[in-house]
Amino acid sequence: MKEWYHITNISTIDSPALVIYKDRVIQNINTAISMVGDVSNLRPHVKTHKTKEAAQLMMDAGINKFKCATIAEAEMLAMINAPDVLLAYQPIGPKLKRFITLIKKYPATKFSCLVDNIDSAKNMAEGAEENNIEILVYIDLNIGMNRTGIAPGSEAIQLYTICANTKGIQPEGLHAYDGHIRTTDLEQRTIECNEAFKAVTEMQKQMMQRGFGKPIIIAGGSPTFPIHAKRKEPDSYRVECSPGTFIYWDKTYQRYTEQHFVTAALVITRIISLPGETKLCLDLGHKSISAENELSKRVYFLNAPDVKFVSHSEEHLVVEVEAGHGYKAGDILYGLPVHICPTCALYERANVVQNYKVTEEWKMIARDRRISV
Repeated sequence: MKEWYHITNISTIDSPALVIYKDRVIQNINTAISMVGDVSNLRPHVKTHKTKEAAQLMMDAGINKFKCATIAEAEMLAMINAPDVLLAYQPIGPKLKRFITLIKKYPATKFSCLVDNIDSAKNMAEGAEENNIEILVYIDLNIGMNRTGIAPGSEAIQLYTICANTKGIQPEGLHAYDGHIRTTDLEQRTIECNEAFKAVTEMQKQMMQRGFGKPIIIAGGSPTFPIHAKRKEPDSYRVECSPGTFIYWDKTYQRYTEQHFVTAALVITRIISLPGETKLCLDLGHKSISAENELSKRVYFLNAPDVKFVSHSEEHLVVEVEAGHGYKAGDILYGLPVHICPTCALYERANVVQNYKVTEEWKMIARDRRISV
């Protein structure tokens, strides 16, 4: 009985390598849709996979709205005719010029972006006017992440009002990312999520009282999107959920046991040297696995769960095993990344597995900072 991750033609794949299990990707997409109930309430973030192929699988499943973080990711989506793309970033300087070029180059895609201050809104409006276009914007709200955004309330409503009354830009709604809420316990996570979201719904009520139509709210990463998905009208406010990591899952997100996503991406590595009786050297360096966490929390080997991590450098990972272990040079280890998103960005391409066999490659086209725009 082969393990689900076993690859029968592994001898044809050089290491280190990123491998994607296509059927499990499809399973995760379908799981996400079932969790939100209505596919129109799902706006997945593409920062994790960065591939046209994964995005196309989502579109094949009925998803037509996406979120991204870079101009390259936005262009990747436009290249497959994604209907609706939010750049979840405030374009400043050259990035604004690129964003305007993107809008003009791909008229079939509806683009939008974030804004959190009046000066940036005015700059966007001026750029749009000069190019005879209109830029759609979402007000970026800071609900505890303390990274970008404006606090929900009167100043944010003022910003929304200015955007609504300024030629060249048009507000679409509110963006409220709560990536700081990562509590493992679902009940506590729900309490924290609802508490952070109160100010958003209150702001929406105030905006409607001032005559604005009900703005769209985009919220929720992988840990909190199932909570937001339960917000149903008329008791609450419909939210477009924007998880990203769900498509591949990783070791960190396995702690959210109430979410039934499956691991769909691994890294493979080979033992290249045995420098001591109890030491193995693998070809999985910093350039091959996300290394922002401390040494023991970078990768978990499914077929060697008990190894101890000794050292990590650009091209090598040294681990310790018990004496008399039986490992030999050339043996394959299947690694589950602790953080899959930056790990994917380290690879130009991924090997795609179906029925235990690598059958195709997906290029991480949006790992580049620029495609054509």
